[in-house]
Amino acid sequence: MADLHVDLAWLPPAPDTIRDQIKALAGDPDWARSARAIAGHGLGEATLARLGKAIAARLAGGADAAPLLPFRLGLVGNGTLDLLAPPLVATFARHGFALQVIAADYDQAMPEALNPAGRINAARPDAVLVAVDHHGLPIGPPVPGDAAAADGQVADALAYFDRLRTGFAAAGATVIVATIAAPVESLAGSLDRVLAGTRRNVIDRINLGLADRARDGALLLLDVAALAETIGLARWHDPTLWNIAKLQFPTQMVPIWADHVARLVAASRGRSRRALVLDLDNTLWGGVIGDDGVDGIAIGEGDATGEAFLEVQRLALGLRKRGVVLAVSSKNTDAVARTPFTDHPDMALRLDDFALFQANWSDKGTNITTIAAELALGLESFVFLDDNPAERALVRRTLPDVAVPELPADPALYARTLAAAGYFEMAAFSPEDTARAEMYAMNARRAALRTQVTDMAAYLASLDMAIGFAPFDAIGRARIAQLINKSNQFNLTTRRYTDAQVEAMANDPAVFTCQVRLTDSFGDNGMISVIICRDTGVATWEIDSWLMSCRVLGRGVERAVLAEICHHARAAGITELRGRYIPSAKNAMVAGHYAGLGFAPAGDSDGETLWTRSVDAPIEMPPMRVTRSFGEPT
Repeated sequence: MADLHVDLAWLPPAPDTIRDQIKALAGDPDWARSARAIAGHGLGEATLARLGKAIAARLAGGADAAPLLPFRLGLVGNGTLDLLAPPLVATFARHGFALQVIAADYDQAMPEALNPAGRINAARPDAVLVAVDHHGLPIGPPVPGDAAAADGQVADALAYFDRLRTGFAAAGATVIVATIAAPVESLAGSLDRVLAGTRRNVIDRINLGLADRARDGALLLLDVAALAETIGLARWHDPTLWNIAKLQFPTQMVPIWADHVARLVAASRGRSRRALVLDLDNTLWGGVIGDDGVDGIAIGEGDATGEAFLEVQRLALGLRKRGVVLAVSSKNTDAVARTPFTDHPDMALRLDDFALFQANWSDKGTNITTIAAELALGLESFVFLDDNPAERALVRRTLPDVAVPELPADPALYARTLAAAGYFEMAAFSPEDTARAEMYAMNARRAALRTQVTDMAAYLASLDMAIGFAPFDAIGRARIAQLINKSNQFNLTTRRYTDAQVEAMANDPAVFTCQVRLTDSFGDNGMISVIICRDTGVATWEIDSWLMSCRVLGRGVERAVLAEICHHARAAGITELRGRYIPSAKNAMVAGHYAGLGFAPAGDSDGETLWTRSVDAPIEMPPMRVTRSFGEPT
């Protein structure tokens, strides 16, 4: 029987031809896409390493890695690290990245952090993973019962991590710090967690200190402690392997560890999933509603099968409250499929929890494509949960960008499997995240209204829109960084910036920053656009970044944003705006953005196009009220 976490059992099993497929990458013209498909299977450490080496070989030979995104990861710690690099490369391909790993020598974390010309800092990685386990903590032996000494150990350990973070951040890297998995050996039994100075007590406090730093945006937290406890500390820590090879955990744990690293980086780059599409019969309840009726389906407390499906609903509801969009795709008669949500008293989910409800006799691939279009979300944002293996296979084949977890035979494990897959990983949290699901539901209602209105001007006026402009600030910084790193389609340059870089730009007088919010008659859309302009010193602002949420397209928002940029440019003595369009794999929709706003072409180079526009040229404003928070009157 597969181990859910260690074997990554939510991924489909590898085919018998997997080795041949890996070998074929050497001559495959579309090798990167093929590599990602191979990595999408549940692979053991040895196969994962073989795939990682094949990917690394193609990258070293200069092969084009599109559609994988390049990413450079520094790796430092106190254990043997070289063995982790190939599995990481393969796992990152699963999550859409072409990874290069720069691993430090054994136990060289601090020397690397303090040396600007060292191997890690000189490589200018996008992120550095600090993977230190309890053996590498600079805290000395346990001091049970000595509270003052324990305080000193905690302070010393956190100061150590702070020095590492400062050193690597100075080179422009995002710093990821792994929490510490406590050792199995106990000094005081159940009192270990309470008694000051025991290993468990000190490590708990160190982990809480790291969590505080992650909450403040100083670092990203890789919760290895939680992963190890989920699997079992006695399985995670192997004293023999540590003594012989200085391995922090057994090799069979490498795939799940690597997946946790990759999913965290993916989340930090805005690539976690945002929508969950649910089947109904035998997925959200036991039985077939069309045959069994509302009274005959299994859902609710007091029945083992009903409780299993209730856990799936509770998990989905929790995800929705956290901002994940829910939708239904069911082969069913619409009116029949809705009855459990309105008539069954034990349902945790109700119709209002779904942004879209597709119950018909079309295939699931067609329905999911329709849902994606109506929500203005790319297919790579979706997870599809269905108990039927034939439906899962169909969606995987027709919509390879959609994540489709394998489900076990026992519905009691459905919720755990979906949670274990980590599709909805978060690297940071903003209050706006909790409202995102409702925002997309409102967007679907707006789309429905638009189909009923033939006069576009009347439709826009009926929305009663109010747009608000403000500079970057501390409150909005997490959401700003999130938008910068996840927006792909409406993004003119696709430049990515860390939270620290966002803060630096907000404090730079030579940089104009603007966050944009929009409300309408349906509700609050939240932050929908981010603008960064740089003063070139010759009465010109260059638009470094202009990105916008696709859910507000077609409402003239871009004209209002341009008017706001021109308003501030004129106040700063600027006479001209310069815009740059840098094509990417996903931003073709904005290729004509600047031309449509009256910018004139000003040259092109290596596929990039340059555009210019006078700040005094007229702009047709859409029907919306404007408010500003720039320390000036509206």
